[in-house]
Amino acid sequence: MRRPTTELMFREPVEDGLGPLAGGWLEGAQHCPSPNCDARPAGNEVKLIVVHAISLPPDEFGGPGVEQLFTNALDPAEHPYYAAISPLRVSAHFFIRRDGRLMQFVPTDARAWHAGVSSWNGCERCNDFSIGIELEGCDTQPFEPAQYTRLAALLRVLCAHYPVEAVTGHSDIAPGRKTDPGPCFDWQRLRLALDLPKLACGPASGTV
Repeated sequence: MRRPTTELMFREPVEDGLGPLAGGWLEGAQHCPSPNCDARPAGNEVKLIVVHAISLPPDEFGGPGVEQLFTNALDPAEHPYYAAISPLRVSAHFFIRRDGRLMQFVPTDARAWHAGVSSWNGCERCNDFSIGIELEGCDTQPFEPAQYTRLAALLRVLCAHYPVEAVTGHSDIAPGRKTDPGPCFDWQRLRLALDLPKLACGPASGTV
């Protein structure tokens, strides 16, 4: 099993308030366990991180909708959009709010249900070998500086713990089906904040 490189191992951002992973749960994140997860198939280790964007209701920020969706507590009567999505059973490992606050729903050693039908570098079923990170956002508004800072810090922790080969977008592993994190997400800004030049990071990292 390939282990993280020395370059990756010494970039855990203790100054950011994020601690180590213990049993798949990250110290420094708000833990909100989701039932929508299961075990990774045998022989699958984390080698991909998928960046998503979500807002509930659509294009609105700050409410409890995402947390409710991932914990099967979304009220279909709360908003017209919720009636169609409340039966869904989905999750992500992490969720980064507009102000940079970090929530964790699924332990990183488990399989979250975030990617759906997907393929990366010829490997299908990306949920089996990936970690999903949702950003509070949409296709039409820029993301906040605090989100890039938090995302970069989180990625450094994950890359120190797992043999991650690439970071890419949901739209790149499910083209034509998904658009997130969308045209407003600045991959170059993330690469500069991350400062791990040997790590593939961006749309070119995901191929079908």
